[in-house]
Amino acid sequence: MRAVRIRAHGGPENLESVDVAVPAPQPGEVLVEVSAVALNNTDLWTREGAYGSPDDPQALSGWRGPVDFPRIQGADVAGTVVALGAGADPRLLGCRVVVDPAIYDAEGPHANPVGLMGSERDGGYAEYVTAPVERVHDMTRSPLTDDQLAALPTAYGTALGMIERGRLRKGETVLVSGASGGVGLASVQIAGARGARVLAISSGAKTDAVRAAGADEVLDRTGDLIGQVRAAAPGGIDVVLDVVAGRTVTDGLPLLREGGRWVVAGALGGYDVAFDVRRLYLHNTQVIGSSMHTPAHFALLMDMARRAEVRPVIAAAFPLDQAARAQEQLATRRHVGKIVLHP
Repeated sequence: MRAVRIRAHGGPENLESVDVAVPAPQPGEVLVEVSAVALNNTDLWTREGAYGSPDDPQALSGWRGPVDFPRIQGADVAGTVVALGAGADPRLLGCRVVVDPAIYDAEGPHANPVGLMGSERDGGYAEYVTAPVERVHDMTRSPLTDDQLAALPTAYGTALGMIERGRLRKGETVLVSGASGGVGLASVQIAGARGARVLAISSGAKTDAVRAAGADEVLDRTGDLIGQVRAAAPGGIDVVLDVVAGRTVTDGLPLLREGGRWVVAGALGGYDVAFDVRRLYLHNTQVIGSSMHTPAHFALLMDMARRAEVRPVIAAAFPLDQAARAQEQLATRRHVGKIVLHP
């Protein structure tokens, strides 16, 4: 089969298109013929080795540690089950599916992700990929396209994980940073579907697209952002869904209401953050780290997708052999929505 893998940390030149054997599903696994695989910032950062380590923030590292090169990238897969390993449910054969890309630390609905397909195991930048049966979700009856289904796992899973961990409720006011990106746009859609009042931070050129996704107000990140938030929510913010961090946390933490929750799932604006800790304990506020989703979160997301309660926006599609070009476009951050590859 054709596949695209990384041979070392570095730039797009480290992506190589190769012919490799079709993987054989092991006991408890299925073989999925990939119809679409979506790109994520995790693809860029895994290739670059940008995750650091607990004892060395500058260390070259994959999502949760050293990468076993060469590694086929791609966490977000939609496709069709074409073969079964021993013990796999025969009813899955021929089903259109989405793969939960997380590798969990335990069994059960509330396990934590400690690895990711495309980083800790081979992913979907390929014509075929294997997946454990328990991570495969039958989406045959979903009205979403294969491209839209492929856009769900990492971005929408991360967004739903943030929303669940932040305990966002109907009627609350939520602030979404990086709202035109994959996780940001997903956060806007899901928070709006939950009945929250959504304030979204984006650039002026992308305002209409973010508003169309369900934002009640779009705030221009190039202006006086704190002033805009105070004007839009004079009573304060209940929940912040943040993929930017950096100065956004430092400057924005006082915007939380009593008992507010600031949920962080990314560091586009910088990982070295300082803030006044008194704003936490004097106001019973919380800063919550959120890494992807739990199995329960992902199952909830799949139910939403079966009912088309979320509809991912597809910004562009590329053939698999143009993966480097697709990653370069992703890195420009000029698009709105998701970029997908077609094997």
